[in-house]
Amino acid sequence: MNEPGNSPTVSYGPVTYAPATPPPPDGLAWPHDFDAGYGAGLRTAVSLGGGGLFFVAWQVSYLSEMLSRGIDLSGAQRVVGTSAGSLVASVLEAGNLTRLRKEVGVLARLPKLMAALAPAADLHASQSRALERFGLAADAEPDTIRAIGHAALAARTPGPAVMPRNLALILASRGWPSAALHVTCVDAYTGERCVITGNSRVPVTRAVAASSAVPGLFAPQPILDRRCMDGGVSGTGLHLDVVAGADKVVVLGLTDGAGVTEGMMTNAPDSIARELDALAGSGSEVFFRRPEHMDPLTLMDPKAVPEALAMGRRQAGVDAAELRVFWA
Repeated sequence: MNEPGNSPTVSYGPVTYAPATPPPPDGLAWPHDFDAGYGAGLRTAVSLGGGGLFFVAWQVSYLSEMLSRGIDLSGAQRVVGTSAGSLVASVLEAGNLTRLRKEVGVLARLPKLMAALAPAADLHASQSRALERFGLAADAEPDTIRAIGHAALAARTPGPAVMPRNLALILASRGWPSAALHVTCVDAYTGERCVITGNSRVPVTRAVAASSAVPGLFAPQPILDRRCMDGGVSGTGLHLDVVAGADKVVVLGLTDGAGVTEGMMTNAPDSIARELDALAGSGSEVFFRRPEHMDPLTLMDPKAVPEALAMGRRQAGVDAAELRVFWA
């Protein structure tokens, strides 16, 4: 096997060509690896997972209630956001959590947030193919992820400029809010997991759009020389290896996977439990919370938002004393 930079020439009849030298690494690809110690040396970290409009509302309500009780997770040394969690993480780090809580409270009457996060009612056949391929994916094998990505690249979606433009109205900033923020996405062509930081020279609106680009619903986003899709198309919606080794980690996930018997959306039935166990095995102390209940069929339905807001606030009230001690 030839190593990068030492590719042989390839002969086509009488003409000999030398393959183009691959571009230098851009630093975005982080292999999934709990032994890499990505979070080693950090005292505190947060991971906010994906889960549609419902989970945006739940996370915002949960974190806002904690903030009102004097528990501010924006002080974490690393905050990882994936899909819906990338939006919440960006707002948290920008100090705009209270404002977003008010906006989410009137979500059904807020066109700018709906346009950014809710899919169109009628999908083209190419969109449906990509969305179905993602939804039915029972594993996160490289070939599976690449097949989803190629379908996403071929889907007839709104242009890639639409989502970042709408997200700019919500985030109210293009500047990277903090060095702690790490946004995950997936290269739609190579299938590599990518992690975007403030050093990546990517506007936060574009990073969040990439992390939230559900295959078939939204266009993969141009991230440097890549085209990137939803960070959840990777076998995980939490990316806990990015914080593995940190002393204390708060994880907000849509589900713990209990009762799931079949793989879907690249997640195996026991993947969340195994990931949480691996995080604890790295030496991290873990505080994990999820909504009391949720319906996968209504994650993108604005009508589910009021219940999510009430649930998040109620659960935060119950958890506040425990989280205050954990975070101290």
